[in-house]
Amino acid sequence: MHVVGGAYFVNKNEIKDLILLKQEGSYWDFKREWYSQDKKADLLHDIICMANNLSNKDAYIIIGVDEENDYSFSSVKNDPNRKNTQQLVDFMREKNFAGGVRPIVSVENFNFGEIEIDIIVIHNSNTTPFYLTERFRSVMSNNIYTRVMDSNTPKNKSADISHIEMLWKKRFGLLSSPLDRMLIYLKNSILWDSSPSSFKEKKYYRFSPEYTIETVMDESKNGYQYYLFNQTNIHPRWYDINLYYHQTMLVSLEGLSLDGGRYFTPSPRTDGVSLTQYYHWDITFKYYIKNSIEYIVHEFYYHPDGDDETIAHDKFMECILVFDTDFEKENFKEYIKRNWKNKQIYSDNIWLPYFEEIKGYNMDAIKEEYMNSQILQKMLVAFRNIK
Repeated sequence: MHVVGGAYFVNKNEIKDLILLKQEGSYWDFKREWYSQDKKADLLHDIICMANNLSNKDAYIIIGVDEENDYSFSSVKNDPNRKNTQQLVDFMREKNFAGGVRPIVSVENFNFGEIEIDIIVIHNSNTTPFYLTERFRSVMSNNIYTRVMDSNTPKNKSADISHIEMLWKKRFGLLSSPLDRMLIYLKNSILWDSSPSSFKEKKYYRFSPEYTIETVMDESKNGYQYYLFNQTNIHPRWYDINLYYHQTMLVSLEGLSLDGGRYFTPSPRTDGVSLTQYYHWDITFKYYIKNSIEYIVHEFYYHPDGDDETIAHDKFMECILVFDTDFEKENFKEYIKRNWKNKQIYSDNIWLPYFEEIKGYNMDAIKEEYMNSQILQKMLVAFRNIK
C-alpha cells in the first residue's frame, strides 16, 4: 500500500493476487456487496477485527467479490450502500474508541474491465488493540476483537488472552527487532539525552539507554551536491551517523552539516530516470521516502527554531523530493518519462542561486541538476493532483 496526498492507495496487482487465491486470509476478506444500513454493526466489527489483525499488515475488505460463487466479480457500480473515504471516516469518528484512537481507514476503487470493486483499507498501526468503550448495537464495549486465519472473533466474545497479549506487545514495540524499536524510539526525539562524555556526538534513549545514536566526522569526504548551492554557506562537513543496540551497530548512514553547521541531516538517496539509454540516467534526483531510516533520522535531527536552522532546512528541502512510499516514487518515475517532453511548462518562475566555481566539478552539470530538481518538485505536485 502507498500514500499520496494524505490518502491511502493499494497496489492493484496485490488485490488481484488475493482474489486469485480464492480464499480469505488473516488480513483480507471478501464481500459480494456493501454493508446495508441494518448491517452497520457488521461493518464496524469487521473493521475492528482487521485493525487488530495478527499479521502486522495493512488489511483489506474487498467488496465486489462473491466468495459463494467461486469468487466471481459482482460489480458495486450501482450499489446504493457504497461509501467513500470521507463517509467511512465519519462513520468511525462517531464511535467511542478507547483513548479516542480509531483505526485509519480509506476506500479505494478499482476497475477490472467493466467491473468495479471497492476496497476498504485498514491501515496497519502500532496503537493496538482497538476496542470500543461504548457499545454500538451488537458490537460490545471493552471486548477486544481480532482475526485469526480467516475468522473474526465473535461479537459476543473477546479474543484469546494470548492474542490480546500480542496486540499489547505490538503497541509497546515488544514484537519488533532492535532496529524496528530503534526507529520507533527515534520518532520521539525529546526522549533522547546527550551522553555526558560527548555532548553533541552521542545520544541515548532515556528509557532504554542501550539504544544510542552517534555522529562521527568523516575527514575523507569533501564532495559537493547541487542542493548545497541553495545554502548561504555552500561548504559541507560530512559525517557517519551510527545507530547502535548495545555495542552492535545496526545501521550506518552518511550525514552532512549544512550552512556552516546550522543544520544537520542524513544524506538523501539518489535515483534517476532513463529517457534514451537503459543503463544511463538522463535525469537524476535526490529523495527521501517517508518512514525510511533516512527520513526518520532526518526528522530526529531537525528542531525548528524559526531562525537559522529552519531557513537552512527549508532551503535544503526545496531541492529534495519526498515520497510517501517507494511505490509512489516508481510511479512518479513513469510519469516523468511520459511528461518530460513538456518540462518547459514547469520551468517558469524558477530562481537559481549563485553557483560558486568549485575546482574539479562540472558546474553546468550541477546547475542542470539543480534546475531539474525544481522542475521535478512542480511535476510531483501535478502528479499527485491526478488522483
